[in-house]
Amino acid sequence: MKEQILLGKWTTDKLEQMLREASKTRGSAARIDFISKHFLNTDYKESTLTGDINTPEVFVINLEGVDCFTFVEYVEAMRISRSFSAFKENLKRIRYSSGAVSFKNRNHFFTDWKESNSDFVGDITGQAGTKKTKNIIKTLNKKEDETRFLPGIPSKKRALKYIPSDVIDESVINNLQTGDYIGIYSEKPGLDVSHVGIIFKNRAATYIRHASSEKKKVADDDFKKYISGKPGVIVLRPKD
Repeated sequence: MKEQILLGKWTTDKLEQMLREASKTRGSAARIDFISKHFLNTDYKESTLTGDINTPEVFVINLEGVDCFTFVEYVEAMRISRSFSAFKENLKRIRYSSGAVSFKNRNHFFTDWKESNSDFVGDITGQAGTKKTKNIIKTLNKKEDETRFLPGIPSKKRALKYIPSDVIDESVINNLQTGDYIGIYSEKPGLDVSHVGIIFKNRAATYIRHASSEKKKVADDDFKKYISGKPGVIVLRPKD
């Protein structure tokens, strides 16, 4: 298995120190807040992973630039790690079904997390949205014209829950907590979400911390403003 490791501003020693400090932080919410703050202002960069149906998968750690999905992968893998070597192994478990590094095993969809990483995260969309939650069955990786977003990856039916953005009020926001992973629900056939980020709360407001293609970096945006006009959200919560 080939590896590509780009640490950017980090060194292995600095990462080890940060992970040790994070492991002393009690509770997933505080730990994710602590870790994800270290990514603020990191460059946004698309397509940092290497591999497709015709190209051998490379195990990539690229902390120089992240997209919305690799950002949350790195944060979640760091949350459950106390060392750099543990981070590498946990990233494989987060990114790939059964931790087996290959394009076919990669968790390409946000809701793959709740299927293959149920030890780490759970889907609390229905709990957060209560009666406002909608249910839908989608066939992931199957476009309207019957072609696939990801050639070589089978399509799969999946029951999804999402909370429409226009019904997200204070009662729903009160059910969210810092460290929740938020997927922006996609109405497109074949997709579950179009973007992902992390909920962060303080006394002033609730934010989404995400790798923003608009701002070209990891940044915080007001959550209510950000989801305005978007179809809805799916919420996964890390397990302590």
